[in-house]
Amino acid sequence: MKKIISFLMAAAIIFSMVCGSVVSAFAAEEDEMATAQALADNYDWEKFKGQDITLNVFNWGEYMSLGQEDSMDVNKAFEEKTGIKVNYQTYDNNEAMYTKIKSGGAEYDIVIPSDYMIGKMINEDMLQKLDYSLIPNATLYIDQKFKGLEFDPNDEYSVPYTWGVVGIIYNKTMVNEPVDSWNILWDEDYAGNILMFGNSRDAFGIALLKNGLSVNPSSMEDIEIAKQDLIAQKSVVQAYVNDEIFDKMGGNEAALAPYYSGDAITMIADNPDLDFAVPKEGTNYFVDSICILKDAKNAEAAHMYINFLCETEVALANAEYIGYATPHMGAYEMLDDETKNNQIAYPSDELLTNTQVFNTLPEDINTAMSDAWNEVRSYSESGNTMLVPTLLVVAVVALVVINVLRNKKKKKIDY
Repeated sequence: MKKIISFLMAAAIIFSMVCGSVVSAFAAEEDEMATAQALADNYDWEKFKGQDITLNVFNWGEYMSLGQEDSMDVNKAFEEKTGIKVNYQTYDNNEAMYTKIKSGGAEYDIVIPSDYMIGKMINEDMLQKLDYSLIPNATLYIDQKFKGLEFDPNDEYSVPYTWGVVGIIYNKTMVNEPVDSWNILWDEDYAGNILMFGNSRDAFGIALLKNGLSVNPSSMEDIEIAKQDLIAQKSVVQAYVNDEIFDKMGGNEAALAPYYSGDAITMIADNPDLDFAVPKEGTNYFVDSICILKDAKNAEAAHMYINFLCETEVALANAEYIGYATPHMGAYEMLDDETKNNQIAYPSDELLTNTQVFNTLPEDINTAMSDAWNEVRSYSESGNTMLVPTLLVVAVVALVVINVLRNKKKKKIDY
């Protein structure tokens, strides 16, 4: 009996401790939300008016509502509200953005990379920690399930902007079979009508999935398998694309292409012959987030820009225009039911269980993949990856020889 009483007492103590911890956590969260709400209610949007500040923003192409098709011009609205000018430029993939910033070729304050690239930039000390007292809207509105993610576990460097999955967009008038596998992007029946990602991480991710591997290669063998498959695909690929896909798929210039779900929605709206499918082998689930660069000249103004992007009406305008899923709870609630039920924009939990997130790769793996991608892109159908460079060398040598002969001939004549 004593043992039973002791057990019950111990259980009661543990139960009270657990309940106390849960209550404390809820109380802490309530305090955090109350503080954020007070900061939001008293936010000084005019702090920088008259100071002639320009904010340099670097974002993906077609990735913000800027007045197109009568949508809100987010940057213009920000300028009017704050007096801060926005110099807005775009890139078409994470690697191009990273290279430009890393090379020092341009100075930016705000950038919106994807998950794995954020992790890489954190590791290389390219981003600065955020001050959440300056971005209370992020605390109030970003869904908890988009916080504490692998690439930024403590939410110190990034605020989620959009999320989605990769799939295959295809033309229903040109494809006469089910689009349910990545293998179709290697199908010779569609040779010359297949587009492929123009960046290494997405392309290798697809090849790895096709081979039943993780989208995060862990060995040189993984990279070699994917490289050989991508080389084998070259004979059926019309072009490697990023933003060019809009014109090509919209203009019925290709039958199949892998791309991001949000952009697929935009293309389908412009061309009803198009559709979108997620292959059975699984796919990549991504989260793109807003960051401030380490050497940003206007860090406080950059925080204000992030807070503005997290205003409900602004987040809603972006979600409605660009078509990507929003992590902003207020904006999501204001979407129409058709959009909320759109399985391309907001895929089911069942589909999401068959997705993988791109992790930040070890530097040796990342370098090997980059080198392998260069081999894929330079590969010729003759099987010689060095064909083009070799031809260039031959041409240069030939020109040198010709010039030498000409000079010798001229000297003989002069003599």
